[in-house]
Amino acid sequence: MYPPPSRDASLTPVIDAEALEGRLLFAIPKKGRLYEKCIELLSGADIQFRRSHRLDVCVALNHNIALVFLPAADIPSFVGKGDVDLGITGHDVVLEAQMDGLVTEIARLGFGKCSLQVQVPEASPIKTVEDLAGKRVVSSFKHLTKAHFDNIDARLHLEGDQKTNIGYVGGSVEAACALGLADGIVDLVESGETMRAAGLHAIATLLETEAVLIKSTTPKRPHVAPLIDKIASRIAGVIAASKYVVCQYNIHRDNLTAATAITPGRRAPTISPIEADNWAAVSVMIEKKKSALIMDDLVRAGAEDLLIFNLNNCRV
Repeated sequence: MYPPPSRDASLTPVIDAEALEGRLLFAIPKKGRLYEKCIELLSGADIQFRRSHRLDVCVALNHNIALVFLPAADIPSFVGKGDVDLGITGHDVVLEAQMDGLVTEIARLGFGKCSLQVQVPEASPIKTVEDLAGKRVVSSFKHLTKAHFDNIDARLHLEGDQKTNIGYVGGSVEAACALGLADGIVDLVESGETMRAAGLHAIATLLETEAVLIKSTTPKRPHVAPLIDKIASRIAGVIAASKYVVCQYNIHRDNLTAATAITPGRRAPTISPIEADNWAAVSVMIEKKKSALIMDDLVRAGAEDLLIFNLNNCRV
């Protein structure tokens, strides 16, 4: 992918304020569920870099960009305050940091998808969030959880000591009920395996979330705006390429109308004449997740010599 960082300390680049001067600062999660996907995304957008294991800042080799590796929870604040220009983090993290008014979501990135859910023990008599209101709830998403239960408390006319008691835990939230610390929790659920292993089940969903590309609503460095647009366009191309494939096939012109109805393309299919009498070659973008079904339909419509090509990047 990229050349490995040098093990020779004398060859390790020194990053200082002068080296970052004038560069677009791009914040990337330094670890966790989003990190690996972000690295793949940077590769697809042709942002090349070498990162020393001892540094959380590195400069791109082929763009006027510096990558800043930060905890995902800190990225909305850095971007919202204009300390960095661009960032990738979770939509849920932006809302929890209460930075949604200070950052602009440029794009949803299609990975890191999960749900922020209210969960209670399977054996609990609590079946709804109304049952849980007024009891103990813990979460690492304290602001979102409090806002959710404040609405429920108000609707149920719970006041003072009757209101839902919201507590914060930084990790292993799913253990809180078993330890007797809470009657319910609010936590992210991806596959649900951890939730089920802890003997919990979901009774409500606060929001659906995924990774997002964000920029500052009031940037401090307006001179990097053109580069932000370029990087955003490249990333959008990588995301689109992950959703589409190119389908090519040959079809007799008597069946062309039926075939192009199956594959209308994003704007229109490309149709080219071929040497065989009254036959045409068709090239068209189709959704990757529907490609097998589309190929089945094309065969029934008389298409031959079907080919599917993956895309590395595109602009659509």
